Amino acid sequence: MQSREVTIQTGGKRGVYDLTDVCAAFLQDVARDQDGLLHVFVQHATAGLVVMELGSGSEQDLMEALDRLLPRDDRWTHRHGPRGHGADHLVSLLAAPSLSVPVLQGRMALGTWQSLALVEPNEEKASRQVRLSFVQA
Repeated sequence: MQSREVTIQTGGKRGVYDLTDVCAAFLQDVARDQDGLLHVFVQHATAGLVVMELGSGSEQDLMEALDRLLPRDDRWTHRHGPRGHGADHLVSLLAAPSLSVPVLQGRMALGTWQSLALVEPNEEKASRQVRLSFVQA
């Protein structure tokens, strides 16, 4: 298995951050023309990962949906940090902290409109650590 940790700069802004190019560059370095699996893992309790279409407004839709499902108020038992931070700890119920993607001949086998993205609900974090691993078939 080949593995690398990358830092994703979020600048302390909530949102959806495209990881597709970072993952493709990692595979170019380690997978060459091999088949296997790319495993992506965000090493934080208040962030998640998704496979989705980006650039069409879906990012804003996702964040608004999260805010409707997990309101950013003081209803949460977990209350440290800014108002609504308790909701951040539940994002992993909807955007898991890990995902795997098939790799064929060194490239992610994504659909035409699919991208890999980090979901960042927490404005306290300026960066996130993401672990990329390639397991050869």
